[in-house]
Amino acid sequence: SKGLGESQNADPVQLRDALLALWARKEFEELHAVAQRGFSALGDPLEGLLEVLDGCPGVQKGKSSSPGYCIFAEFLHWQRLHPQAGLQGVPAARVRPLQLRALGFIVENQPSFADALLNIFQLASLDRDLLLEQRGQLLARGSYREAALLSMKLKLQADQDVEEVCVPLILLDKQSLVESLVRGHPSLQERLVRLLDSWCGPDFSLAHLLSRYPKLQLSQHHRDRLHPKVLSKQVFRLMERFAVDPALCPNAVFKRRLDSLRFLMYKRFVEKSMTEENWTDHVQAMVGEHGELQCQLIALLAKYGAPAGAAQWALRYRVPRDRLPFGVWSEVQRLPEHLPFFGGRGGGMESWASFPAALPKHKKDNCYQLPVPKESIHFLDTVEGLRWCQETVLKSGAVVGFDMEWRARFGSVSKPPAALIQLAVPGFVFLLDPCESGHEDHLRLAELAGFIRSLFADPSITKLGYGMSGDLRSLSATWPEFCQDPLQEASVLDLLSTHQQLQRAKRSLPAGPRNVEASNGPAEKGLSLLVQQVLGKPLDKTEQLSNWERRPLRPSQLYYAAADAYCLLDVYSALTRDPARFGLPADFHRAPPEKKKWRERRRPPGSPEEPRRLAPAEAPSPWPPAAAPGPRPPQQLRVVCDNMLQGLGRYLRCVGVDVHMLDSSDDHRLAAEIARTEGRVILTSGLPFQTLKSQVGEGRCLVVDCSEKARDQAVRVLKHFNVQVTQAAVMISSCNVCNGDRYMRMSREEMERLLRERGLLPEQGSGSEEPEQRAKEGCPPAAAAAAAPPSSDAPRYASQCQWAPPADMDPRTLTFASGAALQLHAVPPGVLRKVELFYVCTSCGKVFWEGSHFGRVLSQLQEVLHI
Repeated sequence: SKGLGESQNADPVQLRDALLALWARKEFEELHAVAQRGFSALGDPLEGLLEVLDGCPGVQKGKSSSPGYCIFAEFLHWQRLHPQAGLQGVPAARVRPLQLRALGFIVENQPSFADALLNIFQLASLDRDLLLEQRGQLLARGSYREAALLSMKLKLQADQDVEEVCVPLILLDKQSLVESLVRGHPSLQERLVRLLDSWCGPDFSLAHLLSRYPKLQLSQHHRDRLHPKVLSKQVFRLMERFAVDPALCPNAVFKRRLDSLRFLMYKRFVEKSMTEENWTDHVQAMVGEHGELQCQLIALLAKYGAPAGAAQWALRYRVPRDRLPFGVWSEVQRLPEHLPFFGGRGGGMESWASFPAALPKHKKDNCYQLPVPKESIHFLDTVEGLRWCQETVLKSGAVVGFDMEWRARFGSVSKPPAALIQLAVPGFVFLLDPCESGHEDHLRLAELAGFIRSLFADPSITKLGYGMSGDLRSLSATWPEFCQDPLQEASVLDLLSTHQQLQRAKRSLPAGPRNVEASNGPAEKGLSLLVQQVLGKPLDKTEQLSNWERRPLRPSQLYYAAADAYCLLDVYSALTRDPARFGLPADFHRAPPEKKKWRERRRPPGSPEEPRRLAPAEAPSPWPPAAAPGPRPPQQLRVVCDNMLQGLGRYLRCVGVDVHMLDSSDDHRLAAEIARTEGRVILTSGLPFQTLKSQVGEGRCLVVDCSEKARDQAVRVLKHFNVQVTQAAVMISSCNVCNGDRYMRMSREEMERLLRERGLLPEQGSGSEEPEQRAKEGCPPAAAAAAAPPSSDAPRYASQCQWAPPADMDPRTLTFASGAALQLHAVPPGVLRKVELFYVCTSCGKVFWEGSHFGRVLSQLQEVLHI
């Protein structure tokens, strides 16, 4: 290797042999130096690269721990320093043969190198038919990911069969890659969504689908992702993202509506939180003329003990007798044939003059009541009324409660537009109508949009809301110009963030008796819970799911809407008077808006819903404030990974991070419980993120892009937490199987004896020498080897390891105090010739030893070691 840099026509074979020898000796720093000199010395670096890679053993496996991968990474590093060493410097007559050789190498040997080799050799300039043929070979070999990357890099999507390329990727849970593959191709997007929708149908058979791909081995997690409930969510998400007509996805729409119908039944008959009028309104809109949904509605009514109601709906929809549940037909026969439908609007039954006196006594006693008279509640649907509202609200130093209502559209793809906008100032509540009712209303709506923009942009006015992100999305659905020119927000306080602070403060209180908030109905949540915690009584949410697009609104709707906005003023006033009582800082209302959480979901560049991708330095840190900033050792990071991030969890354990991994059968909510009790940070793959985030402290739940490799995920996590990994930490510090940190040393002789006693070692040819002979050669006896620390040339393991004495293992049953048994069956007899010392995890019984795999691990972790 010393002479490689002395000639400008070095032999690629000599360079390859030198690099492989250094790899075998684990001399990675020397390998880096020799590779940089060697590539510079090659007469034709590109042809030399292919020559070097062609002869690397194990290159077909495509593993990042292989010598071929390491050498290729060194070439990429060298090329960044020598950009002139590209295809532009190759004679024209040799360009095409070189490209064909590189393309053949990708397809036949190393598909995982495709991304970089496509750029290096400019393979997009080759004949399109040839490229399609090579992609077909990748698909035939089962290299689906590489075939997709080849299609995207070479823009071959227009000539692809969605089912041929996308189905195996979806089965392998490569949804992000599939969406990238069809990006910018509306016809492919529509075919993809329709394909997924067909999997939501009653005739879909996963077993039949998998029989077409016998080489694919799906884990239980991957099978769970193909459940119709999960698939229907994907279909709705893609329908909105790709603007696909919902009429093309009948299966997903039917399932969403059926689930919504079951939800409405629960709200009406179990929770009893919906009036019959509101419930009927939603059911009519939900079921429509869909015959199957009509039958499901009647079956659900019979199930919930309402056969008379089921009979009325059956008569209305003319459902055949053979589709009716038992007992409903007899109820139908008792009804007159032309029975007026009971679900008519009863808006005239309520009188505004009777409010709030007409409210039931239990609501007056147990729910928040408006502290202003009904004469101070103004419904405004004229330009004159809107201008009077502006004069009252747009005053310097004002505090304004802001809320919105919209009609819940179960089964809808997009966010519904606003149906009512509420503004509250001390002494007044203004209910602004954003619905267009006449041809001249566009002038009023344009002035209303300008008023909203001026209100949010005024820094002298404090705007209060709860869950403002949903309100802003609804505003964008109402006025599309807010998408192109978003609102400028100044002095906006989202009390949802304040509520989360309050909840964290309650959880951090010392143990002891606490107030318990109890009620006869369902548990309060959201704004109602905040009002209950601060003001003592929750909100009455009976009208929450009513039809807010109906005009005129019923008095009960007007009263509910006014209370929803005015309670924000009362909550803010109570918190400002005595923030310490609720565990809040004195300047909670002046705190800047919270930064978005670190989210790694990939979206098309320029997409309106694309979140800003935070660099590690910008991401909010979940660590408690440190005495001095700086890198942290991996042992200080304690995380819990959900069952979709097993690879990331094992990777982090390899570098010394304390990782608790959920089993595939565990509910994801268990992660929140573990995080709270053990002080861990949750790492999740995205679907349960919102649920888990609300159950732990700020910054204690991060979402990871599951389409990335475990190594890339680990690099992002470690950079985010400013964790510095050293080679010492890569040594055994916690078991990558069970996270245990207590080991027992066991000598080769002791391991051989146990294997022989259990009949796991042949009598002849074991390759092991007698202990006496080894003692003569200077090897310590078994007892000494088991108790003594490793010799100076033995690996130095992390000091965090705890060493167990031999007495911790029962010699008869070979079990430890944890109940785990020594896994002798996992020790190949052949390693006894090569390994002096074994390490047994006392938590799970797994046996470890340092072999050639250790060098591959170090090579695989090179990027991590340089964080």
